[in-house]
Order: sequence, then C-alpha cells, then structure tokens
Amino acid sequence: MRVSARARIVGWMLAVVGLALSVSIFVTWTSLNTRLVDRVNLELSNEARKLRLYADTAIDPRTRSRVTDVEELLTGYLQINAPDRWETFFTIVDGVAHKRTAIEPPVRLDTDDDFVARLARATSPDNGEIESGKGTVQYAVIPVTVHQDPRRGHLVVAIFYEFHRDEIVDAVRVLGLSALAATALAGAAGWFVAGRVLAPVRLVSRTAEQISDSSDLTRRLDVPGDDDVAALAGTFNHMLDRLERAFVAQRNFLDDAGHELRTPITVIRGHLELMSDDPADRAETLALVTDELGRMNRIVDDLLTLAKAEQPGFLALDDVELADLTVSVVAKSRALGERRWRVDEVAEARLAADRQRLTQALMQLVANAVRHTKDGDLIAVGSAVRDGHVELWVRDSGPGVAPADRERIFGRFMRGAGRTGAHDGAGLGLAIVRSIAEAHGGRVWVTEAPGGGACFVMTLPVRGIMEVL
Repeated sequence: MRVSARARIVGWMLAVVGLALSVSIFVTWTSLNTRLVDRVNLELSNEARKLRLYADTAIDPRTRSRVTDVEELLTGYLQINAPDRWETFFTIVDGVAHKRTAIEPPVRLDTDDDFVARLARATSPDNGEIESGKGTVQYAVIPVTVHQDPRRGHLVVAIFYEFHRDEIVDAVRVLGLSALAATALAGAAGWFVAGRVLAPVRLVSRTAEQISDSSDLTRRLDVPGDDDVAALAGTFNHMLDRLERAFVAQRNFLDDAGHELRTPITVIRGHLELMSDDPADRAETLALVTDELGRMNRIVDDLLTLAKAEQPGFLALDDVELADLTVSVVAKSRALGERRWRVDEVAEARLAADRQRLTQALMQLVANAVRHTKDGDLIAVGSAVRDGHVELWVRDSGPGVAPADRERIFGRFMRGAGRTGAHDGAGLGLAIVRSIAEAHGGRVWVTEAPGGGACFVMTLPVRGIMEVL
C-alpha cells in the first residue's frame, strides 16, 4: 500500500509527540506517587510530634494543673486536633477503642477488634498498612503514658491512602485526555502544515508528469522563499533548463545533420547509380565519392562540436599563457597559405581557459581569413588585456564583411563568398567560434580592420587569477 509523504511526516510527528507525552505522563505519575508516599510518612511523623508537644503542655481545666489521666489527655488532643481529608484519629485505652474524631471516616477501623488489639500491644511508636473495604490504609500508633495513671493509652492516626491515590489517578487521567486532545490537534495542525510545505513538492511531481506526457520542457516552477523546498524547485528548474538545452541541441543536431548531409548523400548515390564499367569513369566516381565522404566527415565533426558546446564538460580549464597561445597559432597557420603572417601584439598574462578550444577557435578564424584573401595578403593574430577582459583577434587585408552580414555570418550554415567567389565550407566554422567564446562566458564579433579587411575579435572575461608575467 502506498503511503504519501504527508502521511508519513504526520505519522512520525505524532509518534514523537505521543512518545514525549507518554514519558511526561509517566514521569508525572511516578513523581506524584513518590510525593504522596513522602507526604503520608511526613503526616504520620508530624502527628506523633504534635501529640508529644501537647502532652508536655496539657492542663486540666478543672484543676489548672498538669493532666494526670491518660484518657483525658487523649480526649483533649482529639478535641483540638482535627484530621485532614481522608484521615481519621481514634484512641485506645487499656486495649479498648475509646474515642474517635467526629468526622465519619470512609471505614470504621476502631470497630475492628483484632486490629485494635494488635495496636494496643505496641510499646513504642510504630507504623504500617492494612487493607480495608476502601483500599489500603496507612497508619501510625503512638503509645501514651501518664505517670499518675497506670492505664496504657494509644493514639492511632489512619490515612486512607487509596483515596489520595485516586486523586492522583484522576489528575493523570485528565492529563492523559488532555494529551490525547493535544495530539489530535497537533495531528490536524501537522497535516495542514505538511500539506502547505509539501505543496511545491506535489507541484514538482505534477509538472514532471505533465512534461513526461506532453514533452513540454518550457514549464517552470514558481516557488517563492528561500527554504529547502524553494531550493528544490530551483534545482528542478535548473534541471529543466539543462534538459531543454539538451533537447534543443539534439533537435538542432538532427535538423542540421539532415539538412547538410542530404546533399552529399544524394550526390554519392546518383554517381554510384550512374557509374559505368569504364575504368576512367570508375576512378572519377571514386574520387568524387571520397571527396564527398571527407566533406561529410568534416560536417559531422563540426556538428558534434556545436552539440558538445551546449553540454557540461565542454571546456577543460587550465592556465593558458596568452603569449604562447598567440605565437603558436601563427606558427601553425603558416602552412595554410602564402600570406604575410604577422603577430600584432601578445598579452603577457595567463588566463584560466581551455587552451585546445581557444586554439580551435583561432584556427577557424585564420582558416576563414585564408579563404577570403589571396597570396601575399596580410593576416595578423594578436592578444591583449583591456578593461579587465582578454581580447584575441584575427585580422586580414581581404575584402572585409559588409555591415549587414556581420551578425548573420555567425549563424549555422551561413556561408560567405571566398576569394574565388564560391561559397566554401559548410558554414559551421564561425558558429563553432561563437560557441567556444560563449562557453568561456565571452562573445565574438567582426569589425573593419585598420586599412581595410575584416577583424574578428573574441572577448573573454578573466576567470580565476590572472598573473602578469
């Protein structure tokens, strides 16, 4: 059977509250019983002390002298000392129950001859308990003697313990009922509060279910506050952002691959279908197919790079020496064509970045410059630190880029005319450059170079510590 989180929370809360209240009731019960026993013992001892004080000061009202009669002494004590609630006093003179207090006790103990006879034999103060028709009775017997009276007297103090204990039981019962009522109220309040707290969690569940049913990744959770549930909602929204980007990247990849690979596949299929048995024709077809397959391989590599650029782990950050990066890019580029290669400027600093990706981006810009220049034209690479940012650029002395095309050319499959007038490449190079720049938190743009031509500039924010060498 499935139990909701709300029910589990309330159940555990009630279990904890119930345990706490049970321990509290048990401690209260034990404490009250202990205090009752101590109070009863203290009361019995106190009655013995009061009788002793009375005997030392008792005066016969008729003779105005010390009392010389044990019966009169005990009677006088009963007259001035009233028992508390659920107590009774009676006296024994010469082994016979004599007088008792006027308040009727729950049970007449002075009529129990065996009990009276047993107490009459006491020669020193003693206490104990006896079972009666009204439960346990705690008692104390105090022998009393007067020098001029040979008779023996006893004062018996009896406390009906069960009645006092019943009061404790009633108090604990009320406490228990109050605890049950408090537990019920706590359960209702906990159910309400748990519902309010878990409402965003249920919203997360419903949103996830709706996304699963409709594949709509644009939905987001709006949970105000800064508690753990709001943090969960924020994490869920962040996950949806990543999923949406991943699905968009996947869809773009499939669309781009289908769009760009359809033409070379059609070309290859058409030439293979028309290929004859002539060796020269077969060689020509084989060369064309090989060239198209190579172009397809480059397109797939570029598409994979663009897809990875939108995923975590695209960059492997390390300390990059900008001067070394700039010089090495120029050295690698010399094999691309007979141009006037130049290093404009180098930044004597280090940057936390992905060296391989930056090299890839600069080489793409250099290859783009080679396609749009001719032998002997200038291509320059440089780096600098300006206004807290790192700038990397590639400029050439070619025809430049028209202002209307300076933003468009960074899109996917946007081709520009090369130096021959043909549209070279698949149109993914500058899109890759932009993806690498944005992955570093920067951007790329193109402007007119001094003296004419195009100047492509990547601006990157400083990550971590930049040290001037």
